[in-house]
Amino acid sequence: MPSAPLTLISGGSRGLGLALVEHLLARGDAVATFSRSGSAALSTLAKAHPGRLVVEPLDITDSAAIGGFIARVADRFGRLDHCIANAAIAHEGVLATMRDDEIDSMLAVNLRGAIVFIRECVRQMLAAPAAGPVPDRSITVVSSVVAENGSPGLSVYAATKAALEGLARSLARELGPRGIRVNAIAPGFLETDLSSTLPAEQRARIARRTALGRLGKPEDVAGAIEFLTSKAAGFSTGHVLKVDGGG
Repeated sequence: MPSAPLTLISGGSRGLGLALVEHLLARGDAVATFSRSGSAALSTLAKAHPGRLVVEPLDITDSAAIGGFIARVADRFGRLDHCIANAAIAHEGVLATMRDDEIDSMLAVNLRGAIVFIRECVRQMLAAPAAGPVPDRSITVVSSVVAENGSPGLSVYAATKAALEGLARSLARELGPRGIRVNAIAPGFLETDLSSTLPAEQRARIARRTALGRLGKPEDVAGAIEFLTSKAAGFSTGHVLKVDGGG
């Protein structure tokens, strides 16, 4: 059995997900991730880390496919140590003009998909032994500052993220007795594909009201998640950690 911890990440092909894959591989983890379309950068990483990075093209709304992937990875490595629910989509627009399919897709990916992904990870964690003599297993949910602060044009997206924070708090109490920590992280607006749909004027306004005067980068958040998935955070559970540049 490999001595390195195994971390599963949803949506690891670009943006924050790709930064997480890079950071955790550098830490020495074995990493498994999936996304609908993949990316050249992720393929390059897979070639550079044969046997330590598992990548498959999957849709997080396909519950059977997600469950099968997680079971195969857990069987291959003999365990599952960390689960990071990162995959998400955003449709920007005021609620009055938002189409049903846009609402449905955000609920399916950001909320239902994340819940199913986490459920399947939890099942494997409970069924297999943790790495090392002292269990250090964790679930990290990627939320957003808009879940608490709100933002015009992102009401449905914010609702899905607020629901995930509630899930994390309850799961922390549910899984704490089994030695599994559960936390959420709430990034501010990042320079990723998700924020690229925002008008330039709105992006500039967000940067001006942020204490550090800029949008965040995926690397700014990856370090915080690296902490939450480490023994340094061994007594931290049920929290929502903001990484928003003082927004």
